[in-house]
Amino acid sequence: MNPLKFVKDRPLDIIAVGRLCIDLNSNETNRPMEETNTFTKYVGGSPANIAIGSARLGQKTGFIGKVADDQMGRFITNYLKKNNIDTKGVTVDQSGAVTGLAFTEIKSPAECSILLYRDNVADLKLHPSEVEEDYIKQSKALLISGTALAKSPSREAVFLALEYAIKHKVTVFFDLDYRPYTWTDESETAVYYNLAAEKCDVIIGTREEFNMMEKLLNIDESDDHYTASRWFSYRADLVVIKHGGAGSIAYTKDNESHRSGIFKTNVLKTFGAGDSYASAFIYGLMNGKDVSEAMKMGSASASIVISRHSCSDAMPTKEELINQMETAVYEPVQV
Repeated sequence: MNPLKFVKDRPLDIIAVGRLCIDLNSNETNRPMEETNTFTKYVGGSPANIAIGSARLGQKTGFIGKVADDQMGRFITNYLKKNNIDTKGVTVDQSGAVTGLAFTEIKSPAECSILLYRDNVADLKLHPSEVEEDYIKQSKALLISGTALAKSPSREAVFLALEYAIKHKVTVFFDLDYRPYTWTDESETAVYYNLAAEKCDVIIGTREEFNMMEKLLNIDESDDHYTASRWFSYRADLVVIKHGGAGSIAYTKDNESHRSGIFKTNVLKTFGAGDSYASAFIYGLMNGKDVSEAMKMGSASASIVISRHSCSDAMPTKEELINQMETAVYEPVQV
């Protein structure tokens, strides 16, 4: 069963909105960052990774965001173009803002961390005037991510994009992507996350991210069923709650639930799993797969990316994804 309906005959399959930054992934693994001397540069940011993953799978993909007027900003824009992502919605900051940086530490496959530099970053300078209604209505789907809600004017730009999407029957995916270091406090975060989620058709997040949103309502020990049913009273048709190595559960408005397992792989690092899962999951849904099969595609994509050094560069092609699903060992799990 697939509860989603997408408007046909539009030139773009999906447009992502939000963070465009640089990932600097440590080349020396199994050691702390203090002892790391070299890093490899990649395009980063959750919506950027999901957009790149979608494009690699053959989706016609666009992006709305802002980059710094510097070498890193040009690197990002050029990389998007090389991956066949439409950049009409990507603008260049003229205020002196910089490109956000994320340094990654890989102490072990299970112990990874990220050190971020997010002060005065260009992606949070995206202004509502730079979000074009005509561009959004050319797409079947819109992807938003929680990081873009952290500061004005980016926050208002996202809410305007949501209004345009609803007006033109564009299906909205919300990848929660909660990064506490970008926000002032959890109460502020929860307010804007909840307001945005009310306008979305599909909400994807970890159990911890949903807990953060519900804490504002003094809900201390909610379960997955409660979380999903709460969003079905708004626009949501599908709610996906991820439980890390224990897999994920997708709930639909007709009281059905779908569980997804994991594909065995040689894990190099943990980051990138959520973005790769989202890109393949969305791809599956948009190509008529039922929810269970789309979740399995997401899990296969995640297993590929966590075995590779990068996130964006590691996103699989359609052929690689199919091969992983056919050859890798799949482990159903009970959450």
